[in-house]
Amino acid sequence: MAARSKLLSGKARFALAAAAITAGTVAAAQTAPRTSAPQTGATARNSVSALRLPENPQLFGAGIPSVVKASAIVNGEVITQTDIDQRLALLAISQGSPIPAEELERLRVQVLRNLIDETLQIQAAKAAEIDVTAADIDKTVARVAGNVKQTPEQMGAYLKANGSSLRSIRRQIEGEIAWQRLQRAKIESQISVGDEEVKAVIDRMNADKGTQEYRVGEIFLAASPANQQEVLANAGKIIAALQGGGSFVGYARQFSEASTAAVGGDLGWVRPQQLPEQLAAVVAQMGPGQLSQPIKVPGGYSIIAVQDTRKVLTADPRNAELSLKQVSINFPKGTSRAQAEPILARFASAAQNVGGCGGADKLAADFRGEVVSSDQVKLRELPPALQQMMVPMQVGQATRPFGSLDEGVRVLVICGRDEGNDASAPSEDQVFAQLTEERVNMRARRYLRDLRRDAIIDFR
Repeated sequence: MAARSKLLSGKARFALAAAAITAGTVAAAQTAPRTSAPQTGATARNSVSALRLPENPQLFGAGIPSVVKASAIVNGEVITQTDIDQRLALLAISQGSPIPAEELERLRVQVLRNLIDETLQIQAAKAAEIDVTAADIDKTVARVAGNVKQTPEQMGAYLKANGSSLRSIRRQIEGEIAWQRLQRAKIESQISVGDEEVKAVIDRMNADKGTQEYRVGEIFLAASPANQQEVLANAGKIIAALQGGGSFVGYARQFSEASTAAVGGDLGWVRPQQLPEQLAAVVAQMGPGQLSQPIKVPGGYSIIAVQDTRKVLTADPRNAELSLKQVSINFPKGTSRAQAEPILARFASAAQNVGGCGGADKLAADFRGEVVSSDQVKLRELPPALQQMMVPMQVGQATRPFGSLDEGVRVLVICGRDEGNDASAPSEDQVFAQLTEERVNMRARRYLRDLRRDAIIDFR
C-alpha cells in the first residue's frame, strides 16, 4: 500500500489513517439470509400479531421530534454532542469530502448508534477485566500518523483544524482493541474447528479449481412498499457519492443495514452461485472496480461493488510484484487541454521509446519532470485500468500517460517483474484460521446484540 500511495498520489490522503484504525481487526463475513420464505394459507402470520395492537391507537404525551439531535447515557457513561460532532468530522476527513447537508442529520443518528456500540464494547471488556492501556493506544496512533507521514502531534493539529480531535480517534482505537481482545477471551476459546472440516474445505477448493470468484462488497438498504421511493433516492445519492470518490467501506459502515456493515460491507471471496439470485446475475457481468445500480432483493435494495476477481487455485498474473519508475510532469495552473495536448502527444511518443528504466531519468529531464522509484509493488493493488494495461507489458516498457492536468500526468516504466504463484491450495493452518475467524465474527455479532438488549440507554 505504501508503494502504491507513493507512486500514484500527488499528496498524502488522510483517508489512509482512518482505514488504518480498523486494519486487522475485522474480517470478511458472509451475508446471512435476511428473510425467511413467506408463509401461506392457514400458517400465515403477521409479524406484529403477537403484540395485539389496536387498529386505531390513541396517542398520549408529547410527540418525538422528527429529527433527534441527542446525546446519550449508556449504562451511566455519557456520549456528548461534541463526541458526535467530532466523529462526524472524522468521517468527513476519511471520505475526503464534506458530508452533504441533506445527509448530515441521518449520519448524526448513525454515528450516535456507532458510539453507543463502541461504548458497550469498551464497558464489556472492562467488566471482563480486559485492560486497554494508554501505551496500547499510543502505538496505534503512531502507526496511523506514520501512514500519512505525520507525527501524532501533527495529526492532532490536523484533526483539530478540521473539526475533529485526537481524543476522538483514540476513543475509536480503544473500542477496536477492546472488542478484539474481548472476542479472543470470550469467544475464540469456545470455537471448535475439526480436522475433517478443514479437509472438506480444501477438497472443495481443489474440486472447484479454475472457477471464477469475486471479491464483493455490499450496501444493503431495507425498504418496504411505503418507503421504496425514498430508499431508492437515497441509494442513488450513495452511488453518486461513491462514483465521486467516496469510500465504499465508509459508506457501508454508516448506511448498510446488513450484518456485514461492521466489516465495511465485505462479503469476501464468493462465487455467483453462493449469492442470492438477484445479486448473482449482476455480479457475473461485472469486473474489478465496477459499481452496480440498486438491485431489488427481498427486503430492500443492494448496491454491489466488485473489488477484485480471481480463479480458484489458478496462478494470476496480477499477483506479480513489480519494480517501477514513475515519470511525472506537471502543468501550470489554468492550463487548458488544448494547450497541453501537444506536450502530452510528445510525452506519449517519448514514453513508447523510453528504452527501459535507464531512459526514465532522461525522459524526466526532457520534460522537466520528476522520477519516483518503488520496488515490490503488487500489480493487483494498482487501479483496475492500470492492471489491465500492465498485465501483458514486458520489463523496460512504459504505460500510456495517465493522470490529470491538475495533479500531473505520469507514466510507469517496468524495471523488474517477479511473477506470483498462487496455484496451490491454502495450507491446513490457513483454512483453520479462516473458519475460526468466520465463526468468531458470527458469535461476536450475537454478543453485541445481547449487549444492546441488556443496556440501559438514556437519550437526552
